[in-house]
Amino acid sequence: MTGSERFVRSGDLRICTTTTGSPDDPAVLLIMGLGLSYDWWREDFCDELAARGRFVVRFDNRDVGRSTHLAGRGISPWGFLTRRARPVYSLGEMADDAAAVIAEVVPSGRAHVVGASLGAMVAQEVAIRHPDATSSLTSIMGRPGDGRTGKVSWRRVPDFLRPPAADPVEDMVRAFRRIGSATRTPEDDEDVRVTMRRAAGREASVAHDGQGGGRQLAACVGERDRTADLRGLTMPALVVHGAADTVIRPSGGRATAAAIPGAEFLELPGMGHDLARASWPAVIEGIVGISRTRA
Repeated sequence: MTGSERFVRSGDLRICTTTTGSPDDPAVLLIMGLGLSYDWWREDFCDELAARGRFVVRFDNRDVGRSTHLAGRGISPWGFLTRRARPVYSLGEMADDAAAVIAEVVPSGRAHVVGASLGAMVAQEVAIRHPDATSSLTSIMGRPGDGRTGKVSWRRVPDFLRPPAADPVEDMVRAFRRIGSATRTPEDDEDVRVTMRRAAGREASVAHDGQGGGRQLAACVGERDRTADLRGLTMPALVVHGAADTVIRPSGGRATAAAIPGAEFLELPGMGHDLARASWPAVIEGIVGISRTRA
């Protein structure tokens, strides 16, 4: 059962969190991707993890949902194309927000850290910067930031440059159809509609300039090469990637797994840059499995 929202301080920022399951169970911290609130970790997904004996913690990254929204420019189309960014903040600072959530919400002060897409890069930074708070690392649809692997396919670049749509809900449905898994179903499309409306309703109460996603994208484009630091990790790690991912291509997942000593690598056939329901059993089983390795 999902609990009520709670706000945690990370420096001057307020980070909005929610939990599912018993705090007596091992904690799993879920970090979502670019411009997406914690709602995109579907409740059914979290309920299944909780049913498998995990205390699930979700939170809105800075600049999204009900967490603090900042100010400043994001990234221009030219900056995206040339991979030049002047980020307002770094992925490392976003990782510090996640660590603040662990410290405040998880009784043991340690969590199995899971991130998807941009959230995977943030999760890697959590493991690097806050190893004592990280029981295990699961990196889904991520890359190590080496500038060579996990690059976006050129045919996906226009998706990042499109102007806002008149109907953002149906536009998001179409976007996931373009970048997502071959196994997407009408139920997945309806998940997007429900989640978009819920997330918009939550964010409506927060003052923001609508540029939060651009600032997060600038942080992603301006990421550092984490390869050397990943080689120094000692906690158990699982890397999950879709074989059909065109946003962060599978080479990013392979390079991440190769960098982390002893990491398990799970490449899912037909999976794109999404968490369609067809992928849930394998992803949930992977998270449960890796989170058995250390309390």
